[in-house]
Amino acid sequence: MEYKRFNDTYVVRLDRGEEIVSCLKELCEKEDISLATIEGLGAADRVVIGLYDVEKKEFLRHEYDRPFEITSIIGNVTRKENEVYLHIHIDLADETMNVIGGHLNECRISATTELFVRVLDGEVGRMTDEKTGLNLFRFE
Repeated sequence: MEYKRFNDTYVVRLDRGEEIVSCLKELCEKEDISLATIEGLGAADRVVIGLYDVEKKEFLRHEYDRPFEITSIIGNVTRKENEVYLHIHIDLADETMNVIGGHLNECRISATTELFVRVLDGEVGRMTDEKTGLNLFRFE
């Protein structure tokens, strides 16, 4: 991972073999980022995505080991119990140009990925919602 800061935004490049979620967490910890938006695109060869089943209060996971174009990455950075908390979604196009997407758990880069992490002033925490089981924004 290489990155450079321009005003309130980190421009990030990930290379072949790197994993998006762990690299973003490392960046946020190293640069002490508490609140930010994430957007990007790239290429992947292994992904784990999910869909949250509100009734069962659990994520349904799907793993794919094949080439994809990352057509969109969008998400945010907050804190939960003073730890970096990433909430990221991804859209992926396969060789037939069919698109799948969902909550991003893991994504290994096959060529490169370009990300923008825009830092916002302030801090937003997370709280567990008893009705859904989700970690929702907590405004202090």
